[in-house]
Amino acid sequence: MERRMGTMGLYSPSGSRSAATRRAIVSVVDPRLDLADYSADRAHRDPMAPLLGLKRRRPRIAPLACIHATLARPRLFEALPPHPAETSPRRGCVCRLFQALLSWYVGCMFLFCFTCLLQYLAACAVTINANTWSDAGHAVNHLYDILYMMGRDDIPVGVGGDGGISNSGTIHPNVGGYLPLIDQGHRRYTPLHQPTAQQVMIDTISAGPTAVILIGAHTNFAIFLMTHPHLKRNVEHIYIMGGGVRSKNPTGCCPKNATTSCTPKQCGDHGNLFTSYSTNPNAEFNIFADPFAAYQVFHSGIPITLVPLDATNTIPINEEFFYEFQRHQSTYEAQYCFKSLKMARDTWFSDRFYTSYFMWDSFTSGVAISSMRNDKNGEFGNDFAEIEYMNITVITSNKPYGVHDGSNPLFDGRTTPKFGLQKGGVHSGHVQTGIKDSFCRIKGSNKGRCEDGYTKEVSGPESAHIRVATKAKPNVDKNSPLDREFFKSFLEALNGPENSGSFDFKSQFPFYREILYKPDFKHKYLGRPVIVDMDMSPGDFMSLIYLLKAPIEVIDVKGILVSGNGWANVASIDIIYDILHMMGRDDIPVGRGNTTALGTPNLGCHYGSIIPQGGGGLIDSDTLYGLARSLPRSPRRYTAENSVKYGAPRNTDHPELRQPLAFEVWRTIKEQLDPNEKITILTNGPLTNLANIVLSDRDAISVIEKVYLVGGHIRDENDSKGNVFTVPSNRYAEFNMLLDPLAAKTVLESSLDITLIPLVSQRKAASFQSILHALKHVDYTPESGFVRRLMLLLYDLQQKHRLYNHMDMFLGEVLGAVYLVEGLNIKPSLQPKSISIVANNTISTDGQIVINKESANSAKVLGDFSSEEYYKRVANSLVNMKQTAVVTSFEEQTIIWSRPPVNIEA
Repeated sequence: MERRMGTMGLYSPSGSRSAATRRAIVSVVDPRLDLADYSADRAHRDPMAPLLGLKRRRPRIAPLACIHATLARPRLFEALPPHPAETSPRRGCVCRLFQALLSWYVGCMFLFCFTCLLQYLAACAVTINANTWSDAGHAVNHLYDILYMMGRDDIPVGVGGDGGISNSGTIHPNVGGYLPLIDQGHRRYTPLHQPTAQQVMIDTISAGPTAVILIGAHTNFAIFLMTHPHLKRNVEHIYIMGGGVRSKNPTGCCPKNATTSCTPKQCGDHGNLFTSYSTNPNAEFNIFADPFAAYQVFHSGIPITLVPLDATNTIPINEEFFYEFQRHQSTYEAQYCFKSLKMARDTWFSDRFYTSYFMWDSFTSGVAISSMRNDKNGEFGNDFAEIEYMNITVITSNKPYGVHDGSNPLFDGRTTPKFGLQKGGVHSGHVQTGIKDSFCRIKGSNKGRCEDGYTKEVSGPESAHIRVATKAKPNVDKNSPLDREFFKSFLEALNGPENSGSFDFKSQFPFYREILYKPDFKHKYLGRPVIVDMDMSPGDFMSLIYLLKAPIEVIDVKGILVSGNGWANVASIDIIYDILHMMGRDDIPVGRGNTTALGTPNLGCHYGSIIPQGGGGLIDSDTLYGLARSLPRSPRRYTAENSVKYGAPRNTDHPELRQPLAFEVWRTIKEQLDPNEKITILTNGPLTNLANIVLSDRDAISVIEKVYLVGGHIRDENDSKGNVFTVPSNRYAEFNMLLDPLAAKTVLESSLDITLIPLVSQRKAASFQSILHALKHVDYTPESGFVRRLMLLLYDLQQKHRLYNHMDMFLGEVLGAVYLVEGLNIKPSLQPKSISIVANNTISTDGQIVINKESANSAKVLGDFSSEEYYKRVANSLVNMKQTAVVTSFEEQTIIWSRPPVNIEA
């Protein structure tokens, strides 16, 4: 019987699929960069040949996560083929449940899974869990693009959900995978258009026998098991990538010829938490992300095959495989995967890529497919991995059990443990509270003692009897340069013609051209230089469009700084590039700022966690409420390209495309100023970037003429409240201040000339009815149409669901830009006030601004203005034809790229 890829291949003979077609759910929970799996939060642009096409099927309104860690690698998804959701054919899904995680790995792992699985399965479903390496907003759009390229718009995708878990442990419908189970809150999500992860799982598993592949955190699937135990009978098998049982980490070791000064790091650990080995050397990222959820899965009674670090550590991406892959790229998906893998190698932090970068998710997918086929044939064993049974549990807390120290929300402060857990049981100990948890440290040792997330061999009732892959099998072909059997099958699967991608970006748009629009202001008088500092809330984008419409003789926008610790993931910087492209301002540089607040760990989100994870929060901002992809696509993209010049270990292929940092943009603009020029700064988000400038550049204050600071709420005798609705204990703070209190304190206590546009003033500019009425009675421009469409959407959402009650808050943010441009025209009333801000690391009081007559710091505070004049001038500015869009939409671009350019002869 012939079998593709030889006797150990992944494909069954054509037509051999059984009548009981297999079903799979791909739970894209944590797309890391496996092999060529790629960060869903990055954009990489190849100026010579974009690899994939671009699709415009997108979620309307759905939630997202507090993860900014995916900045380390580029994303290739912006080159996927576009296709409107409305025209996507939908076919029935009849496949086994295959749960794959989509965060960092959305790219190549997903493509590999489909090229292989679709040979063996009829169809599948995908769910996204966003509490680990990536965020749902970017991941879901990129996943839609990949499915479109692969011709599989029939496959349902589930993401998020804002149903909460009550204090008593009741799990409401549609709980999203934004937080680990132990941290889940009380918000409820009402889906509008985007199916939730739970809906997709329920629908798919209810349809019949299903196999699940988990390649990331187990939150989504654990919730499903806890709320629908009667459907467990339909789950035939679970395949899990994650954990470490007997593994010994091969990375972080001292070289054999090292001197005595070399200190091993995570060398020999069971786990791979390179960020936390000094407190927890035992856990692996996927399981550590939600140990309690993993415990539910492991102890579900469903047959499990675990592919832990024990096995994946034996299949590193070595040089021989890398160069074989480079020579074999006959499909669009193979080209895409290799390019992403190469970027991972080129941006690797050390020179040990080939010994420390492994085939995590892709290998697990191959093991799963081989096991499914062998099980069907009544055979034990696997074509790609050595398998044995072990008794394993997942450690969820640390001994001593039953001692409540405030770390464990399942027990602490409760008369009855959450979820009906046993007092003094294995879940009742200390829960690791962070990567630097002092409880987990051992004095005099660089190895910690915590075991949260450890997949540990045990005996007795706490053990689950599961199959474990222990080692990747060698290649049976001794003459092959590839030393692992799976390497051969991987390359053949990606390069096979069956189920391959239909097109890449350039084949979809044969006349695609990259054009940068840069205006010529040589003979124009330029207004005052302005830098815009924003965190990419919807109000910030409306403000940016308004500023780009302002006469260049009034303000000259020199640059944009982006805060990555506010209302959007920093990779949403692409939306800024697209708006600048639409308005013909590709000359304006954009700088990426910090992703954490001043004085907080680089890998933490201490204050950023106050942004809602779901509806009305991060997922909506990252997709601009579903409208971002209707904007024209700029050639400029967020990228991981880097250069030795800027501290990278090596140059990538196109270091000239490197994404500049906020401080670099500041420094460049400052150096280009004329001798008598000074800069005006408008801040529309947390003050992290400005504080870093003040602290890092001793001359900064001398060249900053004014700062217009949008944010803050001054606590006064009227007892008016702030707007941080996610922290009920803090009644008087405003989001921009609470997102980085120390930065706000740094700025407000400096000698900068500050005009504060506080919350009380913003609320007077936050009437949807007034601004929509004003726009209704003026002419149309593409940008005014886009702003009106966004405002109508926000207003509609506010009327429909309580999750969106705060939408007018974003509308008020535009006031800062309008006052900067219009000044006295809106009849402002300013009053100097001596103010100070609370920044004492207490969440219930931080970010509050109070009147302090003893303070030497004074700011001009905008107290009142003419609302009527304000709305009129906003509307009139947006329809000004002098500075209007040069390309109106992505739809217009697709028409241009589908036709040969017209040659106009002189």
